This record gives sequence, structure tokens and C-alpha cells, in this order.
Amino acid sequence: MQNELFSLEGKTALVTGASRGLGQALALGLAKAGAVVICASSSAGGTDKTVGLITEAGGVAHSLAADLSDTDAVTKLAEDALAITGKVDVLVNNGGTISRYPAAEYPIEEFQKVINVNLNSVFQLSQLIGREMIKNGGGKIVNIASMLSFSGGMTVPAYTASKHGVSGITRALANEWAASNVQVNAIAPGYFRTDNTQALQDNPERNAQIQARIPAGEWGEPEQLVGAAVFLATSASDYVNGHILAVDGGWLAR
Repeated sequence: MQNELFSLEGKTALVTGASRGLGQALALGLAKAGAVVICASSSAGGTDKTVGLITEAGGVAHSLAADLSDTDAVTKLAEDALAITGKVDVLVNNGGTISRYPAAEYPIEEFQKVINVNLNSVFQLSQLIGREMIKNGGGKIVNIASMLSFSGGMTVPAYTASKHGVSGITRALANEWAASNVQVNAIAPGYFRTDNTQALQDNPERNAQIQARIPAGEWGEPEQLVGAAVFLATSASDYVNGHILAVDGGWLAR
């Protein structure tokens, strides 16, 4: 019974932003839990390494590509993903982007791009896949939020707005779809060692400040996010709806 709670055998998962970092770790973790994983990224062949890692681990994976800022591309991504096995049981909205400028100088086209990728695509993909989940009797949507779903940050107003929006969409969809056995939740990662945070890791002063603020005393590793994702993707979380699960080493508790 315990193993069945956390099993994804017979399930199909779609993970966006699966070419590297957190997305790659999540895709591999879901595959190890038994899912057929559809790995998506912004460029053709972008998830080849991830697919290879899953295959080496004895899993089954497929690769798709889509520009998440393009609504037509997002529609095609949903259609192509649903066509692979005929269903998507688990959707992980991980794909995202960030641009850093002081708010007074933030280019409006950059702001719009970040919102399109990080927020609009999350709703659109959730809507397209969620409709099918409702028809099929249930499913799991796991959105990737952020510590900036709870605070404002500096020089990242578009990213902050998008991640606040992700937490709101998570709750809104949970309200509407929980009765249809579709659980919609989010994970808010703290500071993890990925290429996206490399500049912070390489800055001795900022790195020391960040580690001093984290009660665990160290950055997270991508693999440490997998347990939360498997929990929210499996029947272990069937009565969890609209929750934002912080995986942050205690950052928010500080």
C-alpha cells in the first residue's frame, strides 16, 4: 500500500523546462517513480540529455519542443503530448525565464515576455491538459512557484509578478477542479544549485548572505525537489488541493 501511494506506474507526465536544472531532476524523478515522461523545452533536441538519463535509468521518455511565449506553440505542445500515449495524467509547469533590470528601466517587451512564459503559458497548458484530465476522471497539476511568490525581490518585477500569479492560478484552478478529482498544487523552491543561480553562487558576498539566511545552512540540490514532486503527482496527495509547498531549507521560516 505504501509503495502504491507513491507510484506512477501506468501514468504519463508532461514536464516543461526539462532540459536541465530543476526540470531535468523532476523529469528523472517522475520516471523513476514509474511514469512515462514527456520532456519539453524551448528548442528541438533540448531535452535529449534528460531523455538519455531516463532511458539509462530504465525509464521511458519522449521529447517535445515549444516556445512557451507563443500561444499557438503551447496549443501544439498540449496536442502533441496528449497524442503520445493518449493522455497526460501529470502536468508539471516548470518552464520559465527571468530578466533583471531596475523597475524604472524595465523594458516593457521583456516584462511581457516573462509574463507570457511564466504565467500565461501555465494557465493555457493547465486549461488544455486539465480539460482532458476532467474528462478522464482525474489528474495532477504541479506548478513551480518561487520564494518570490511570497516577497517582492529586487530588479525582477516581471518574474515576481509572474510567480505571484502562479500561486493565484494554482488556488483558482484547485477551487474549480478539486471536485473533478484534479488536484492542482505548486512547489516553491528555495535557493537551489542550478545554472540559473550560478551568478549568485559565484558571488562570495551574496552566496554567504544566502547561506546564512537558510536555516539548513546550505543551498538545495535539484534532486532534493523530487520527493515533493512525486508526492504531489501521486495518489499520496489526493486530498491536497491549492497548496503551495515550500521546499526551501527553512528560508520562509526565518
